[in-house]
Amino acid sequence: MTERRELYRSPNGDGWYLGREPTSGAAFVIHQPNGPSGGRLSHIELGVFLNSGPSDRPEQQALLRLIGTLVDVPPYAERSIEPP
Repeated sequence: MTERRELYRSPNGDGWYLGREPTSGAAFVIHQPNGPSGGRLSHIELGVFLNSGPSDRPEQQALLRLIGTLVDVPPYAERSIEPP
C-alpha cells in the first residue's frame, strides 16, 4: 500500500498528496479529483508535477513548502554577514 501525506485540498474538493511507495521509496504526487467530477486518481512524477503548468499553483507551492521543511537552515533574514 502507498503511504501518503496531504499537501493541499482545493476549494472544489480536489486533494493533492505526497505519496511514497514503501518497498522502493519512490516519491510522487497523487491527485484525487473531487467526487462529482468523476475523475480518476492519478500518480504524477515529482519533476513532471513541478514543471507542468504555472509555477504559482497552490498545490505546487504546498509541495515546495514541505520540501523546504527538510532543510534545517535559519531563514535568510536572520543571518548576519560580517563585512570583510
